[in-house]
Amino acid sequence: MLAGKRVRIGTRGSQLARWQSGWVADQLRQLYPGLDVELIEIKTHGDRDRNSPLAAIGGLGLFTKEIQRALVDESVEIAVHSLKDLPTRGPSGLVLGAVPTREEVSDALIAPKYSSLAQLPQGASVGTGSLRRRAMLLHARPDLNVVGLRGNVETRLGQALDGHLDAVVLAEAGLRRLDLDAKITERLGPPRFLPAVGQGALGIECRGDDEQTLALLSALDDSETHRAVIAERAALAELEGGCMIPMGAWARDVEGELVLDAHIFDPDGRLMISASLRGDLTQPSQLGWAVAQLLREQGAEALLRRPT
Repeated sequence: MLAGKRVRIGTRGSQLARWQSGWVADQLRQLYPGLDVELIEIKTHGDRDRNSPLAAIGGLGLFTKEIQRALVDESVEIAVHSLKDLPTRGPSGLVLGAVPTREEVSDALIAPKYSSLAQLPQGASVGTGSLRRRAMLLHARPDLNVVGLRGNVETRLGQALDGHLDAVVLAEAGLRRLDLDAKITERLGPPRFLPAVGQGALGIECRGDDEQTLALLSALDDSETHRAVIAERAALAELEGGCMIPMGAWARDVEGELVLDAHIFDPDGRLMISASLRGDLTQPSQLGWAVAQLLREQGAEALLRRPT
């Protein structure tokens, strides 16, 4: 039935993005013999400008807008994103057709000369391009010199391995996918360190009216991961107001319920507020909204407006 049918997957050109889109392509080929799957490389704003801080060049959608535009224009049928890069508000008509099983959610410290975050010397230089990671690091270690860092996984990792920085912090999931997890010094994970919303998960996007593609993607969806990221994204959407914010969130199934923990920091990590709730597995958006309200009641919006 699918012999001769072509599905085009829009992807960024980085090694990690190509791995992720290639994995999706391979899954589709195995599930549907005869399906012609093609990767279409699309350069995003974030790929073209690799030096400016993410927040300075817009932050939201820097790695997704051009790929989403190709979906809307029907230049591709599928887009594969790192879900943590996908804004909670996007073009109308696009949907998450599938969210496969999540990889490890934690961040990873790479510090070749030291054994842990606690063992870094006072004033050590630690690289990250993430507002959340910057705030998280400074909350744990106010003495650190956290410096902005851009580039693909290999470039950022090299800053620590080559000794230009004492350490860098990256997503463990990306390191695992590229077989670089042996470089990890320490996992920075829950419950102390919460990941970015959607971290470790892939978001496979398509047009909502493309019933054939939606049917193809349904086999790749993991319901537990999907509801977890829906809850996390709902909390973020309620609070972000179109801006990047230093927020961590972690949702997961626990004893027949969906649990969501969330942290928000002020921009320099001096203060942190937290919230955690349990909810119905079938109502992830409502759980995300309720956690956002708890954070708001504790002063989340004022915290985010604090001067740096």
